[in-house]
Amino acid sequence: MNKTILVVAAHSDDEALGCAGTMAKHVASGDSVHVLFMTDGVGSRDVKGDEEGICRQTASQKAAKILQVSSIKNLEFPDNKMDSVPLLDVTQAVEKVVSEKQPDIIYTHHIGDLNVDHQITHKAVMTACRPQPGLCVREIYAFEVLSSTEWQTPGLLPFLPNVFVDITEYIDTKRRIIKAYKEEMRQTPHSRSIENIINLTRLRGNTIGVECGEAFVLLRKIR
Repeated sequence: MNKTILVVAAHSDDEALGCAGTMAKHVASGDSVHVLFMTDGVGSRDVKGDEEGICRQTASQKAAKILQVSSIKNLEFPDNKMDSVPLLDVTQAVEKVVSEKQPDIIYTHHIGDLNVDHQITHKAVMTACRPQPGLCVREIYAFEVLSSTEWQTPGLLPFLPNVFVDITEYIDTKRRIIKAYKEEMRQTPHSRSIENIINLTRLRGNTIGVECGEAFVLLRKIR
């Protein structure tokens, strides 16, 4: 039976780094995949006008087209200032989308990421998806985002994956999606270089005996 997937990411490109291969695998399996971005991803930067915001939006639309996702939505909370918004407001915005899309599975950020928007997004998702009677969400997973997950204070809420997805057949798709966000990538040596992103998929894949993989923390599964 086909499922409905919701990816809740703080910024456009987080979904590419965290779970693009898994998203592609869901789409190939006939699942409908929806993406919810919490911010425009550029509001905190020292830029003039909205040129960079338009560029970021264009990139996210290109990535969505490559993935063939069913929908994308941006809530436009303040970039890198989501902690300035009452958590209730963020949670209610997520609840509305969950109510509209009725996802079976949600992918979102790891609570221990260095980026504050990632942390708030995680809290909003977990609060919005409290296991109450009639809740549609049966599974919630946290993904890792290079240049945030591994940059947190050592030993503070480390990312300890317990679910791995074989994305060997979809690594070219993930690479294309990452390249759609080329303006957000950095030159090697950098954690968020294309080379390092692909290297991480090889590490996660080799961990489970396949070529390429993505890793997640299972936050909840209702059977």
